[in-house]
Amino acid sequence: MSSAAPALSQDEQRSAARQLSLAMTALGLFGLGLAWNGLAPSQAGVGQLILGAAALLVGVPVLRAAWHSLRHPDLHGITDLLIALAMLGAWAVGDLITAVLLPIVMIFGHVLEERSVIGSQEAIEALGKLTRSSARLISADGSLREVDNAELKPGDQVEVRAGDRVPADGRVLEGRASLDTAPITGESLPVEALAGVDVFGGAINLDGRLRIVITRTGAESTLGKVIGLMQRAERSKPPITRLLERHASQYLVLVLLIAAVTYFTTQNPQAMLAVLVAACPCALALAAPATAIAGIAVAARHGILIRGSAFLEELADTRSLIVDKTGTLTFGSLRLQTLQLADGGTREEALLLAASLGAVSSHPVSRALARQVPTEALLPLDEIRERPGLGVIANSAKGEVLLGRPELFEQHGITTTRVPAHDGPIAGIALEGRFLAWLLLADTLRPEAAEALADLRRLGLGRQLLLTGDRSSVAHAVAEDVGIAEVQAEALPEDKLVRVTTEIGAGFRPMVVGDGINDSLALKAGVVGVAMGAGGADIALASADIVLIGSDLRRLGTCIRLSRLCRRTLFVNVVLGLAWTLAIVAAAAFGLLGAAGAMIAAILHNLSSLLVLANAGRLLRFHEPLPRVTSSAKAGAT
Repeated sequence: MSSAAPALSQDEQRSAARQLSLAMTALGLFGLGLAWNGLAPSQAGVGQLILGAAALLVGVPVLRAAWHSLRHPDLHGITDLLIALAMLGAWAVGDLITAVLLPIVMIFGHVLEERSVIGSQEAIEALGKLTRSSARLISADGSLREVDNAELKPGDQVEVRAGDRVPADGRVLEGRASLDTAPITGESLPVEALAGVDVFGGAINLDGRLRIVITRTGAESTLGKVIGLMQRAERSKPPITRLLERHASQYLVLVLLIAAVTYFTTQNPQAMLAVLVAACPCALALAAPATAIAGIAVAARHGILIRGSAFLEELADTRSLIVDKTGTLTFGSLRLQTLQLADGGTREEALLLAASLGAVSSHPVSRALARQVPTEALLPLDEIRERPGLGVIANSAKGEVLLGRPELFEQHGITTTRVPAHDGPIAGIALEGRFLAWLLLADTLRPEAAEALADLRRLGLGRQLLLTGDRSSVAHAVAEDVGIAEVQAEALPEDKLVRVTTEIGAGFRPMVVGDGINDSLALKAGVVGVAMGAGGADIALASADIVLIGSDLRRLGTCIRLSRLCRRTLFVNVVLGLAWTLAIVAAAAFGLLGAAGAMIAAILHNLSSLLVLANAGRLLRFHEPLPRVTSSAKAGAT
């Protein structure tokens, strides 16, 4: 019954599943027992036996957890002791309804917490899968053989072909290729790998062929360090604390004192049992789960997935924002930004030729250009030659076409116009030796980004930091567009983790927003981690507390407003449940509930549970439609 520790083993996960099955079975027996008593009142004994069986079914785990808490006391164990005490009191006075319902409520409440812990383990497992791949090991005699990358050691040489994943950290000995390092560094643009350049394990070779000498493997590699850091971050992250549990020890002492004083002053064991039954904290136990369930349901309706109920007390208090760039503030994919025509060239011809050649290459620049023209309109090509790191050459019905970097045209003696200044990929297009145009590409800012960040500033998140692995010039340009004053660029996962922990150490409570593998450490370390759901990496989604399904950044403001409303609702529920319970306890202690005090107390505290549920249900009316993105903003995204 105790809330899970920061990491759940497979046995603990199976135990939680068994407890949930027991709770569902007991709930069915509970309904059967009530129905039997209602339909056959003359055979009430049978109904009581059914209720007793249900109480025993869920009571045994409660008693076992309470016994464990006595031997190994902790904050969560105090709640188990309190629930066990109330349940024993209910058994003692024959209140089987309370004896059944109370442990069922607590089991469901703990399942909510455990799901967020299991999500943390899924994140680590997803990252571990990424580190496992095959490698083409070059033997001493020059032959190649496929091996598992776990067998590699520093000094080994491997061949990495186009489409392969770099098996471990290393240094390029021969070859030239474009590498997609976004999973590691967050860099939105391909990085050129040449002889002497260090490369990260996990990067994807987009074109060309590389010969790499391995420098770091396993736990010493970049991804290996990420896994180790994430495991330590998971262990150091404190367990989820409920408002009720913060005061559970004082409440337990208060109940025991009142029960003891009642018995010694009245010498009436029934009055003492009435106090114990009255102190059964059904309303208090329901306060957090009921509010969480309502809040999670409303969030899902708004396209927000909540992985756990920690947002109730954490997200509402966030006062700063740490946000990634690639795939978060931007779309994370290249788009044609500008087309600069040479004399005699036409836009339609340049786009058609560039898209046709782009469709035969897997390079990100080529893929972005291929999207400029419908597939059915592309020109047929033959004698296609892809020049790694330079571009593509092919023959069409109009003649030989070249698409690529400025160096490609220099090698073929084609005169181009002046290469434009542009902080991003540039491709040229030429037909039959005649240069047609420069095509300038860039990652595009999400149209709602500036509006979303301004909304967060109005909500009190005035301290905003852009934390990205991308180049400094690109990062500062994006930050200026969205109104962020502070930027840290070219940051590796370890750098992001250090910055987040530094912010927390300085007293800030940051909400961290990202989408990539390189953001997973920061997402886990932040007070609340938010992942972009549409294009986010699996590891980021598993690491985050919150996932934006549609990746609309304006839902960040919705998260804040909903969480603050949930916290207010939770506070009201706790105050209501505690005040009601203490009032019933006082009435029972002073003998105001009469001879049937225990039964009256049970009825009254069950009524408080209904009030708590009704108040939590008010959250379901929360609705916040998003305004349409302006047409000018949409235009900027195309």
